[in-house]
Amino acid sequence: MADQYAQFREGDGPLEIPAIRWDEPPEGPVLVFLDQTRLPAEEVELVCTDAPALVEAIRTLAVRGAPLLGIAGAYGVALAAVRGFDVDDAAQALAGARPTAVNLAVGVRRAQTAYRAALSRGGDQRQAAGAALEAARALHREDAAASARMAEHGLALLDELLPGGGHRILTHCNTGALVSGGEGTAFAVALAAHRAGQLRRLWVDETRPLLQGARLTAYEAARNGMAYTLLTDNAAGSLFAAGEVDAVLIGADRIAADGSVANKVGSYPLAVLARYHHVPFIVVAPVTTLDPDTPDGASIEVEQRPGHEVTEITAPQVPVARVEAGGGIPVAPLGTQAYNPAFDVTPPELVTAIVTEEGAVSPVTAEALAELCDRSRQVTI
Repeated sequence: MADQYAQFREGDGPLEIPAIRWDEPPEGPVLVFLDQTRLPAEEVELVCTDAPALVEAIRTLAVRGAPLLGIAGAYGVALAAVRGFDVDDAAQALAGARPTAVNLAVGVRRAQTAYRAALSRGGDQRQAAGAALEAARALHREDAAASARMAEHGLALLDELLPGGGHRILTHCNTGALVSGGEGTAFAVALAAHRAGQLRRLWVDETRPLLQGARLTAYEAARNGMAYTLLTDNAAGSLFAAGEVDAVLIGADRIAADGSVANKVGSYPLAVLARYHHVPFIVVAPVTTLDPDTPDGASIEVEQRPGHEVTEITAPQVPVARVEAGGGIPVAPLGTQAYNPAFDVTPPELVTAIVTEEGAVSPVTAEALAELCDRSRQVTI
């Protein structure tokens, strides 16, 4: 069933509308999330009644961000189960919606496994659907708790690397409450520094071509009263050269077994700049983003996005002066081919540390990451 828009709100302060939630109105269970294509112009919730609608929302980036995609994938499986659709078909479609983000497949698999386990124990369809939903809710709770722990570990690492506070942090893409069950990953660390009075400036990369930094990170920074400045991606080099960056904090969509980090395209150049200028380059991501089944960076499938995202400029999805909602303004000649990878891969030797809810790994090595994964599994068990 087609998605439908509902609930417009506006205001200042921390995010009031949760990035994602399960709701059960009289007409049946639905998955509701804040439509990120409409930000920052307006806060609108998008309602999904089935897995195909959620797949489309994921592909169009209405819902995005590695941890949130995992939560959405789990809820999507539960939604299919509760509404009586084919769970395996839904799981397959959801897991393939964005291939680079490993959290999406992890969340889908977790809910699907709970569903199958309930059936194998002799449960009926209703009980199996309930098991899938509980698995999704558990993942949601765990991600919120992981976000808080990542913020704590990340702030401790900043204090160790940069004693004295007054941090000037450069970030890329969006890694706050919009991508998480809690307050995010890399952004949550910057927010913790802000609350501790240790953030002097948050430098926000615009993050071309879809402007997740300008539209989303600046939006979250403003709502939290943080001192921030927006810059175009290609202005970062001049900031480093001027000595205005103390640390780079980014998230991740997949971390290979050797420590290679796939993140929003533009992250790798920042890592190169940071290394040249002797600035810490820190990745903040939950343990679910670590993928021991992907041996190295070359094995990470990098999603290729449509060329029109580069050849056109698209405003937030609201009607603006004679521009149809969703229409793009051409900025290149008709027929121009575009290279538009959604992500790039940063090799482990350029990463100062990877911060997870289980602690920080530095230096980043395959052995250290394997040990972290083992420790995490023991804690879970």
